[in-house]
Amino acid sequence: MVLSLVIAGLFLWRVDTKHAPVKNFTYTAFVSAVAANKVSTATITSTGAVSGKLDGGAAYTSQIPIALGNTALGPLLLEHRVQVTGSSKSATSLVGLIGTFLWVVLIIGGFIWIARRSRKQLGGGLGGIMGIGRSKARVYDEEKPETRFSDIAGYQGSKAEVIEVVDFLKHPQRYAAAGAVGPKGVLMVGPPGTGKTLLARAVAGEAGVPFFALSGSGFVEMFVGVGASRVRDLFADARKRSPAIIFIDEIDAIGGRRGPGGFGSNDEREQTLNQLLSEMDGFEPGASVVVMAATNRAEILDTALLRPGRFDRTVEIPLPNQSERTAILAIHGRGKKFAPHVDLDAVSRGTPGFSGADLANLVNEAAINAVRARRDVITRADFDAARDRLLIGRRDASNALLPEEKRSVAAHEAGHALVAVFSEHADPVAKVTILPRGAALGVTEQLPVSERHLFPKSYLSDSLAVRLGGRAAEVIVVGEASSGGANDLAGATDLATRMVREWGLSSEVGPVGYGPEGPSRDNPFAGRPYAEETQRSIDQEVAGLLRQAEARATKLLRDHRETLDRVIELLLERETIDGSELLAITGVPDRAKDRELVFVQLAEDRAPTAEGGTPLAPELS
Repeated sequence: MVLSLVIAGLFLWRVDTKHAPVKNFTYTAFVSAVAANKVSTATITSTGAVSGKLDGGAAYTSQIPIALGNTALGPLLLEHRVQVTGSSKSATSLVGLIGTFLWVVLIIGGFIWIARRSRKQLGGGLGGIMGIGRSKARVYDEEKPETRFSDIAGYQGSKAEVIEVVDFLKHPQRYAAAGAVGPKGVLMVGPPGTGKTLLARAVAGEAGVPFFALSGSGFVEMFVGVGASRVRDLFADARKRSPAIIFIDEIDAIGGRRGPGGFGSNDEREQTLNQLLSEMDGFEPGASVVVMAATNRAEILDTALLRPGRFDRTVEIPLPNQSERTAILAIHGRGKKFAPHVDLDAVSRGTPGFSGADLANLVNEAAINAVRARRDVITRADFDAARDRLLIGRRDASNALLPEEKRSVAAHEAGHALVAVFSEHADPVAKVTILPRGAALGVTEQLPVSERHLFPKSYLSDSLAVRLGGRAAEVIVVGEASSGGANDLAGATDLATRMVREWGLSSEVGPVGYGPEGPSRDNPFAGRPYAEETQRSIDQEVAGLLRQAEARATKLLRDHRETLDRVIELLLERETIDGSELLAITGVPDRAKDRELVFVQLAEDRAPTAEGGTPLAPELS
């Protein structure tokens, strides 16, 4: 505001100090005016410029044609009593000089003011127009992070790995007395949403030390050398405030593999990485500065970054298990009202593969569902609706099926369910529904008896049969297959391919692991890693496994055709049936009775996308 007023005042002052309009005479008109006694004064410069005033006080200017060698003008001026003044150069107004100087000062001052203001807004001088090479790290110093290990549920092994970092920062003299050196770097690796950043904040909160936090992308700019300058500035600040923690989130943005097999040449990124490596090597034992970093793409990091002496430890932050999910749900449920019948342990059993962020979203979606029902108490039904929304999609009442489509979907889902029930090693069925949700026209949910880490061939073979059971049921009941099994075919083909190519579960190909086709993490430019004849054998084995699974599913359903028709009619009548009702219809004993049950969505049928493709099925491992 003040700057605007000063500029306006100077502008008005400049306007007020301008001279009156000046008449510009030709040389002929000037001589005629002198002869007519209309010129009062004349100032003549060495370049022939003439200026002065007329008898009426008006100003004028003119130019003497020096090239003509005119010598008659002087006597003419004296004859008509014109006051003549000579000047070696054109006169410059003192007021004009002062105004120009003030304008220059004002512009420079404006740039300085803008730079200072931008630095304040970006956090105490870190950044801004005049500090492009300064570190952009946010510093938690006076206000230490309040997060503690008690705020993080589960992950006891990961906590044990980093607890020594806290002890080193709190008591560095213990390590010095024993001749030990504390860890210089800790790399946390895990899927997105597992709490890597939260764990780093907990380390800073427990240690009570300054905490420098920024993302890997904060180092990289379009100007080569800026990232390296920011790295130097960051480490210099950390050493001044040691003991301290530097936390770099998404370090893969600057720590990618260099040279052949990496991401190509990038001078800015490579210089930034080289500077980071140099700074980590430059740490002295007494510096008490620990670098923590997080990534979910550890396979692309440069090997020089991972060697001992830089990142001494790699801490795995995996997806939480069932008991850890229960504890995480309890933390996110603080301050919320749960109905008495809500069992968080049961909810956690239904969320395998959920990260901490997913669980937080689940609790929030359940609360939103309660608000829609005009309640402030979260019920078990709210959690079920939230889980279905996250895994399957929103229920779309406008996505109504035609009668013949509805029967086809009912046959399809009944086929999935009955093949799962009659297969010895398949996971028990929890629920079957033909209510459209998102892109899914129907869903068969299964409950594994435990969280699997290994998948035996018998289990995988039954899984193939379950995936193809829907297509087989459509052929038996409707007389032909439809596009509704596209997702099943994609998932079954992917599973059979991995059984043959990666897991060595084919007698024809043998116990040989060919790995994934195409680029690998070691050589992103590689093509197929085996011969054409081998590919032909793999394709034949994959097709054979799928045909066997389909034939097996078809036989099971034909042998239980009456039961299949009953399940289809029940689905058409009620649209949703649960696993206990299905077992009562089939008379098969409950294999999951008195066992831990964990929800997993194994078979999900989706409609083709607008482009004609279908989403991929979820992986089993």
